[in-house]
Amino acid sequence: MDMEPVMEWVTARRLLVIEDAGEAQGALYQGKRAGSLGDAAAFSFLPDRNLGALGNGGAVTTADELLAVTIRAMLNYGVSARNLHPYKGLDSRLEEIQAAVLTLKLHRLDADNERRRRIARRYMHEIDLPFITLPQVKVWEEHVFHVFPVFCPRRDMLQAFLQERGIETAVHYPAPPHCQGALKEFSGLRLPLTEQLHREELSLPVSPVMTEQEVSAVIEAVVSFE
Repeated sequence: MDMEPVMEWVTARRLLVIEDAGEAQGALYQGKRAGSLGDAAAFSFLPDRNLGALGNGGAVTTADELLAVTIRAMLNYGVSARNLHPYKGLDSRLEEIQAAVLTLKLHRLDADNERRRRIARRYMHEIDLPFITLPQVKVWEEHVFHVFPVFCPRRDMLQAFLQERGIETAVHYPAPPHCQGALKEFSGLRLPLTEQLHREELSLPVSPVMTEQEVSAVIEAVVSFE
């Protein structure tokens, strides 16, 4: 997404931009890291993220000192000072062991992201089937490929075909938001493009620990699907 029109629109209306950077650790946009584009950003450190902890975790980034103080309080039972609770807070403090793991892994983040890009380049260059749509990438250095999604009208058959060959894939995500029970007030909507994307999306394996042989095995299996 082009952020400049977004920033112009919200600035004119005196609104704030909160980035959902949950899966964008290390990504760039016009030379700036994800998490520094808006007024604040939320990151996820679940184990499967590009920068993942051993368990649950997350972080908020902001350059606004007052907002930072408020967020720190809200993540610590709403405490601003000892025995003072100006907010309805949560117990969402990051465990020290998770912070230690993330600190060590942070030094490898850029290298791991580059490995993901190399895998994605191979997929893009070596998977050439008329019924599989690959992602489009304008600036490779800006993408961190938390997932590598492809779109296939016979998605379920492709997934089963790969599973039979020992290749695990994932669907992000099988049901669109307006079809979820939590948003049942929108269940009457008909959004054909959204529904098609959710029917056809399949995420191929992409991980910095994959070997070239494993990447080749994925490619060979996909291109042999008829």
